[in-house]
Amino acid sequence: MTSFLILLFFFLSFPLFANEESHEEKPELNVRELILDHVSDGYGWHVTGFGHKPVSIPLPIIVKGRESGWHVFSSARFHHGHAEYKGFYIAQDGTYKGKIVEKIASQARNDRDFNEADYEVVRPWDFSITKNAASLLLSSIVLVCLILYCANWYKKRQGKPEAASPKGFIAFVEMIIMNVVNDVIKPCIGKNYKRYTPYLLTVFFFIIFNNLLGLIPVFPGGANVTGNIAITSVLALFTFVIVNSFGTKEYWKEIFWPDVPAWLKVPIPIMPAIELVGVFTKPFALMIRLFANILAGHAIVLGLTCMVFLTVSLGAAMNTGMSLLAVIMAIFIDCVELLVAYIQAYVFTMLSAVFIGLSQVEAHHTKKEQTI
Repeated sequence: MTSFLILLFFFLSFPLFANEESHEEKPELNVRELILDHVSDGYGWHVTGFGHKPVSIPLPIIVKGRESGWHVFSSARFHHGHAEYKGFYIAQDGTYKGKIVEKIASQARNDRDFNEADYEVVRPWDFSITKNAASLLLSSIVLVCLILYCANWYKKRQGKPEAASPKGFIAFVEMIIMNVVNDVIKPCIGKNYKRYTPYLLTVFFFIIFNNLLGLIPVFPGGANVTGNIAITSVLALFTFVIVNSFGTKEYWKEIFWPDVPAWLKVPIPIMPAIELVGVFTKPFALMIRLFANILAGHAIVLGLTCMVFLTVSLGAAMNTGMSLLAVIMAIFIDCVELLVAYIQAYVFTMLSAVFIGLSQVEAHHTKKEQTI
């Protein structure tokens, strides 16, 4: 495992080595820009680099211009963000930095004196398949195939009590599923747990699979899917919709008319307002927790990698010592990230199950009858 992580580390840093060797005057490394560039989304899937020639997989660009209509072309037309195609290009700075923008002629221009100032930069309708979107589709397809493979094994075994127990990968998946269902979903939700088990298991496997895939710095890994707030916000939104769509009458009663002294409810609805705010803060916490933890892990590994190049000017001895320290620390953080990949999937699933369980609360008299 250690040698594998070392190999991944050098794969990650190889493009930086190549760029450093190609210059006599080495520009100062901007750590902040490098980290933001690696954790942000893109219109191409960067693989590696040879000198000044980055190797990347082009992705489809689908845009609708304000005047020119629909366009579908390859991101290779942009030449890694350094070229314009049909009036579209990737902004290098400003409000739309890193996004596709369109350059159109301003209506107030003078035809006889037409220059660059007469162009207007606008954001087109952008439906392009970015790196995160491509990784999302790829991981979903692979995950569905793996789960269907396991389900097919059980389908063939159905009705055959003498059939052998699962082994290998199928046994490993069964162990994880039973652990999540018996230790998380069932205790947190209660008697109606089967109704929500498919969703919670889907969320768990989706998060852990993309977390692990994001730790691999080479294709098909390297995309920051679960470290993208758009992805985590959609996952949190699903939980929010399920919690509030299937909540019992008692759940809504405890929000708008909680069992507290009357002066806390009327004439000023202090407690109902607090409870209502809690309805929205719960999914917000889910969103931020997953996003921040995964993003921070990637940023730390990249920051440690940058130590190799930041200490070059301090001399060979210092650079060698700090490089070894950076490699050791990067390997350690990668090992921690393997644990975090599971923990964050587990925590997101557990909190979602807790919130769903709280929305299934029953009337107090019903609970007393069941106890008696």
